[in-house]
Amino acid sequence: MSFINETHDINLKSWVASANQAGTDFPIQNLPFAVFRRKGTNEEFRGGVAIGDQVLDLAAVAQTGIFSGDAQVAVEAANAQVLNEFMGLGQTYWSALRLALSRALREGSEHQTTLANALVPQADVEYSMPCHIGDYTDFYTSIYHATAVGKLFRPDNPLLPNYKWVPIGYHGRSSSIDVSGQAFHRPKGQTKAPDADTPSFGPCKRLDYELELGIYLGKGNELGDQIAIENAENHVFGFCLFNDWSARDLQAWEYQPLGPFLAKNFASTVSPWIVTTEALAPYRTQWHRDENDPQPMEYLESSHNREAGAFDIQMDVLLETAKMREEQQPAAKLSESSFKHSYWTVAQMVTHHTVNGCNFLPGDMLGSGTQSGPEHEEAGSLLELSRGGKESITLTNGEERKFLEDGDKVIMRGWCEADGFNRIGFGSVEGTVLPAK
Repeated sequence: MSFINETHDINLKSWVASANQAGTDFPIQNLPFAVFRRKGTNEEFRGGVAIGDQVLDLAAVAQTGIFSGDAQVAVEAANAQVLNEFMGLGQTYWSALRLALSRALREGSEHQTTLANALVPQADVEYSMPCHIGDYTDFYTSIYHATAVGKLFRPDNPLLPNYKWVPIGYHGRSSSIDVSGQAFHRPKGQTKAPDADTPSFGPCKRLDYELELGIYLGKGNELGDQIAIENAENHVFGFCLFNDWSARDLQAWEYQPLGPFLAKNFASTVSPWIVTTEALAPYRTQWHRDENDPQPMEYLESSHNREAGAFDIQMDVLLETAKMREEQQPAAKLSESSFKHSYWTVAQMVTHHTVNGCNFLPGDMLGSGTQSGPEHEEAGSLLELSRGGKESITLTNGEERKFLEDGDKVIMRGWCEADGFNRIGFGSVEGTVLPAK
């Protein structure tokens, strides 16, 4: 479990000047991880840490030998084409490397000259998946999203009876998850119009995004062993932005009785940077469960989860149409929400997932589910914003949308702010819709 320490000090400055600029996503208090290489090269992908507008090359850092002990073990593990080995080391090693990096990148560090040669401008790099995601489970943790969507299909009974008792989730497809910049073809499948006698086959007509967080697991558990809620966050390496693209018309026809299939498995997109759980410590907040709602079962309950189990991670969604790109117009903001509204916490998701003995492996990922807030303008999907496709959304350039069209690029951003602490960010996750093949 991560607590506030010297690495979160708002007064820390870095010798990397861009890390001290107001509004940067990557000040010295953040230090997220990614896998990168220089654009246009055949270099091997390897681990890197964001600092300002630069990437600190962990392969180069490992070779300097300036670290020792757990920090050196950790940086050597992070010098790889995927971060799974590093993620599997556990919190002691993650924290040791974070502290060593923080001290080495601070103003006045004796390592400035050595590490200056290990910096690569972010503008000059390309990213790969930060880890191999062996298994991916998508949850449904926003009660506001669940209620809004439920009302579209079951106006008199929008929430099913189990929602307030069980962290609802389903196993998704990891092979089609890709890093930001993903461009995918509009999916095809079966749909059935309300007035049709039989289904038809063709391209999806109601393509949507979902504003989510990805939650990366670190050290796993043995098959048959439950992760107790008091220990759950020790298994969580960090968070990313996650767009779980959805074909709403395919989903409406196929989802009963086993849930979504082709409507979800064609593409999902993650941001390249993983913001560690430790970096997010200052942005925790009280988790709230209405006194009139069922209270969690004992295995999903803890005092820490009540006091600080939620994370106030702000997120927004922007849409850039092909016309906007052609005319060099800015993307249109569609909505903004926060993960603090989640009905279930990360610790509850992890614990429930393993209560039957299911085992996690380093690099496994949980999706938070679409994160919508209590107001309509905080909706995390077009399905909600367009009220099921009944109302058009007018963009800043006058174009209208109910669902995504070919050429549309969806951009999601995330950041955290709290009194007495520096702002940190997640960067962005971007994906573009191509015409159906």
